[in-house]
Amino acid sequence: MRALVRTAAAAATALALLLTGCGGHGDGEADGKVTLRFQSLAWQKESVDINKQLVKEWNAAHPDIRVEYVQGSWDSVHDQLLTSFEGGEAPDIIHDASDDLADFAYGGYLADLRPLLPKGLTDGIPRNSWETATFDGGVYGVPFLQEPRVLIANTKLLKASGVRIPTPEKPWSWTEFRQVTKELTGEGRYGVAWPLKEPVSVTLNLGLSAGGELFHRGADGKVAVAMGEGEQVVPDTIHDQVNTDHSAARTALGMGGGDTLPGFFGGKYAMVPLGFSYRQQIVEQAPKGFEWTVLPAPAGRDGLAQGVSPQTLSVAEDSPHKKEAVEFIDFLLRPANMVRLAKGDWMLPTGTEALADPSLHTADRGWATGAALAASLRSAPAQSVRGYPEWKDKVATPALQEYYSGAIDAAELKKRLVTDGNRVLARYQR
Repeated sequence: MRALVRTAAAAATALALLLTGCGGHGDGEADGKVTLRFQSLAWQKESVDINKQLVKEWNAAHPDIRVEYVQGSWDSVHDQLLTSFEGGEAPDIIHDASDDLADFAYGGYLADLRPLLPKGLTDGIPRNSWETATFDGGVYGVPFLQEPRVLIANTKLLKASGVRIPTPEKPWSWTEFRQVTKELTGEGRYGVAWPLKEPVSVTLNLGLSAGGELFHRGADGKVAVAMGEGEQVVPDTIHDQVNTDHSAARTALGMGGGDTLPGFFGGKYAMVPLGFSYRQQIVEQAPKGFEWTVLPAPAGRDGLAQGVSPQTLSVAEDSPHKKEAVEFIDFLLRPANMVRLAKGDWMLPTGTEALADPSLHTADRGWATGAALAASLRSAPAQSVRGYPEWKDKVATPALQEYYSGAIDAAELKKRLVTDGNRVLARYQR
């Protein structure tokens, strides 16, 4: 649900944010009170309302530590933050995603939270989640919301086909998934639509189920790209569905997730692999009487493992009120509050106690299926790889797009991702 679009508009957004509430640190200190600026990237009305309500609750209980809500945007957050960091105007508390933190962490813009985090918060979030925000031994964000990728299926078409319905306990294998999409394909209908306008994270994160790490760190700490059997399972499956079986819609390859929904509702696609939070759009947009269900993504050698980049809360290194900022984060992420935030964003909380909340384990709208996947979520493969943004934009995105469309073969894909890719990464690891 997030895309870091690095465009000229980012600079304008940054300037607007700086001029409308991102003033210098320490506002309000003359009267002995502290003012913290919390930049939130919540964008759905339900989520924005919950974030603002939690800020209001904090301020009512902490008159000497006031939190000011500042609205940010996923579309421009990277460049906006970079501008504010370099200008000494960064918000105290920063909402972002773990896959956007590496450059800021290595650049010294974010505070290492290890000496500040209360034990309860540290112990309440599993180690797998903390790893997503850990760089060079330091912790630069608190992971609090996560989003597995699932299969959203047309219930009527699924039942009519007679195929086995997968569960988290007995998911489809990648081989079985390919066969099922062939069986679901019929006159005017494809078994699956892969929205791969941004193909890299989907390919990498789902590849973990087949043991595909792609990025391999050596004893010297340097990272290299390598493609073995595990790394080829997901791209080969998608390629063959599109080009050999014709069970996946070629036209969907250039789409974003939401672009596939009209065709899904109209019966053109039997299934669509989407992020878990897309369920909200389906609830809001599906025609009356449309029946849909949430299925786990296919499993491979490593079961249901898949990579995620959780949403995070960080503290600016330049903030003079780091202790107070972490106190607010601790409040925001109390188990009951984390559940509120998760439901507002239609995602899963990282916290163990929050994840156990009964409201997240109901069959209604697929909550139980998502919650069952939480234990299998891992840090996204590219999480701490320096140079990944350039590798993704200049090498991996065009290579995967061409492979999925049938323009290049598997050997050429491997050459580009590995040979060309390692040239890019080498420049960042000298």
